[in-house]
Amino acid sequence: MLNFVLLQVSTPVEGADSVAQAAQDGIVTRFFDLALKGGWIMIPILALSLIAVFIFVDRYLAVKKAGRVDNTLLEKVKDYILQGKIDAALALSRSQDTPTARMIEKGITRIGRPMSDVNSAIEMVGNLEISKLEKGLPVLASVAGGAPMIGFLGTVIGMIQAFYDMANAGSNIDVTLLSSGIYQAMVTTVAGLTVGIIAYFAYNILVSSVEKVVFKMEATTSEFLDLLNEPAK
Repeated sequence: MLNFVLLQVSTPVEGADSVAQAAQDGIVTRFFDLALKGGWIMIPILALSLIAVFIFVDRYLAVKKAGRVDNTLLEKVKDYILQGKIDAALALSRSQDTPTARMIEKGITRIGRPMSDVNSAIEMVGNLEISKLEKGLPVLASVAGGAPMIGFLGTVIGMIQAFYDMANAGSNIDVTLLSSGIYQAMVTTVAGLTVGIIAYFAYNILVSSVEKVVFKMEATTSEFLDLLNEPAK
């Protein structure tokens, strides 16, 4: 009796799982079918989406790594400099692979020179580090603007195809005859706008993250320059 009850309970559950899996497979199948109806114009849109994903992941990880600043670094460097251990301060800054540490390293190598030279050297390194962080952002911005335009190009091509088929059909116009061009027009529009919107938000996220890192770099640079002025007091 117990086995019969368990069998009756498990059967609907297994049936529900199979129905859910079938529904999921059906959604995936319909998605790919619609994508294929977009025609060859979907190829550049897909390529742009892959480029956008690669740039976002690569730059996000790079900016996140650059934003990790050791709060004790400047204090340790200060102690070494006040003790006259310039080599130890230089070795400490070189041990950390961050833009801030490289700026401090450049400043340490210029100790003893006029402050204007030290400031210029640090600023030059800072500009180089910022350019590294912003690598790929113009391409991501181009994807955000270019993907919708390519999608609209597919829309125009699809509508031209639909009207061409309509003209050739004469009085024997059938909805299925126009479906190919209309599908291409709508699918490419949706695909282009989707890639463009995602790339736009990804670009702004990266720009905001880079600005935060730059602020930290500027704050640390200011503190380091004040530090170099202290022994002279």
